Amino acid sequence: MGAGGGLLWGAYGISALGTWLAFDAFPLIAVLVLHSGPLAVSFLAAAGLAVGAVAAVPLGPWLEYRRKRPVMVATDLVRCAALLTIPVAHLLGALTFVHLLAVSVVVAAADIAFRSASGAYIKTLLPPEELLVVNARFESTNWTAIVLGPPLGGAMVGLFGPVVTVLADAASYLLSALGLRAITAHEPRPARREEAVAAGTAENTGNAEDTGAAKDGGPAENADSRSRTRELFDGWRFILRDPALRPLFGNTVLYNGLLMAISPLLAVLMLGPLGFAPWQYGLAFALPALGGLVGSRLARRLVARFGQHRILLATGVLRACWPLGLAFVRPGVPGLVLVLLVEFGVITSCGVFNPVYATYRLERTAADRVVRTLSAWSVSTKLGTAALTALWGLLAALLGPRTAIAAAGLLLLATPLLLPRRAPQPLAFAE
Repeated sequence: MGAGGGLLWGAYGISALGTWLAFDAFPLIAVLVLHSGPLAVSFLAAAGLAVGAVAAVPLGPWLEYRRKRPVMVATDLVRCAALLTIPVAHLLGALTFVHLLAVSVVVAAADIAFRSASGAYIKTLLPPEELLVVNARFESTNWTAIVLGPPLGGAMVGLFGPVVTVLADAASYLLSALGLRAITAHEPRPARREEAVAAGTAENTGNAEDTGAAKDGGPAENADSRSRTRELFDGWRFILRDPALRPLFGNTVLYNGLLMAISPLLAVLMLGPLGFAPWQYGLAFALPALGGLVGSRLARRLVARFGQHRILLATGVLRACWPLGLAFVRPGVPGLVLVLLVEFGVITSCGVFNPVYATYRLERTAADRVVRTLSAWSVSTKLGTAALTALWGLLAALLGPRTAIAAAGLLLLATPLLLPRRAPQPLAFAE
């Protein structure tokens, strides 16, 4: 990966560990510190994602024409500063639910901006043949953080309370920013927005001038205004026009939303009627994360042997087959073993699928559209997750959590129908 890639990897690892140390910190603070009820906690989870995603919409076009590493450093610092306000307010006795919600919105929006900028930065920093290697290493690092973070975070919460994990998360963003700042690899300057707009409107403006219609820059000003409006939706426009990205986009938004909608329902079921202890619930999700390490390590070898598209399709099918089993969990050791097996199957499949899909998406996206495309993708995924989480919460309230989990599992079985059926022709992008 080189020095620049190594620093980027290290910054990602520190940030991921901090995030998973603070796993569920906001709901815990809402319950244990602010004494909020279930409805308020659900609202916090859904509203933070949804409002943060909407707030991030205009960031994609803005980021496209700027160097990505400074943006990544800035968003790390923004997240650090926002999170630090929580322990400060807590110490002053001024922490409120609205404050917690505001921070969750800021962090969600900054997270989308960071992920979009980092995808574009990786594409400029590394040669195409190394993309799968790096994405697999990032995936492996993330699953390592999932294995280590929640148990350590749980111990910290037990000893010091949930606010201290937020402080650790803020520190991880600061360290990530320092690591990114230390990268010395040259990042090419993207085309200026004015240059891109001029290239797209030169012909029309020239025609207007030839006919005497151009007055005091009026056509150029109008074209710029129209261009700014179009840029807000360029990411979605590009995704929906690409025959390979369009089905993959639908698949990931629906799959991620349904899978995340199951999580709180399973927590209610296991910790409530089924009587599992909190440590058993934590074990049921931490231990299977080892499958993510296995899957991410196998991704490159499987692609080299069977081809990118076959692995994408096969693991896309496999990851959809497991979640339905969670509807049949029972009390005691057999139920715990069932959850462990199902989660291990899901996570191992995702461990292979995720780096392959991330590489596939970058390869299909022109360098000057990466930020807008990834931003649109992240915004849609977060909005979909927020909507489906809220909808499945209502379904569980009406029919019970087990029925709602079964309904999500059945719908997940249909998500492979949205995967690209054929390997697309490679695209050649002008540099």
